[in-house]
Amino acid sequence: MSKMLLLAATLGLAACAVLAPKFEKPNLSVVNLEMLNGNFFQQNFRVTFKIQNPNDRALPVKGLHADLHVGGETIASGVSSQAFVLPAFGEAQFDMLVTANLAMSLLKLAGKVDGRNGAVDYDLTGAVNIDLPLLRDLPFHQSGSFALGAPAN
Repeated sequence: MSKMLLLAATLGLAACAVLAPKFEKPNLSVVNLEMLNGNFFQQNFRVTFKIQNPNDRALPVKGLHADLHVGGETIASGVSSQAFVLPAFGEAQFDMLVTANLAMSLLKLAGKVDGRNGAVDYDLTGAVNIDLPLLRDLPFHQSGSFALGAPAN
């Protein structure tokens, strides 16, 4: 009897895995950064993100969290509970409040700068929380580098 229950549970989980929709990770990029307030120890920024949906169906977004890492150190993090629907093969912009400690970050960055070109490598990680049954968070990870002292575009 217990083997039959185990078999039924296994088949049920397999069916859920087959029926659950497959989604590609959304693409996230920073559009604007505005300092709201701060002091030496903590700064608060409003970051405007653009999120692109590479999927063939709309994604009802409940929220998002993101962390910015430089040299393995988390230098800024933020969350957004702003709900919106990301259209299929579409994009949307939204604001997120991000907290950072730039004084400590600048000290950490000083040791991470590539001496050849003054570039700093970064990782942006997080997840988009989707409001659909049987769907977990859609994680994202983007890496890149930026040059310190480079003129803003």
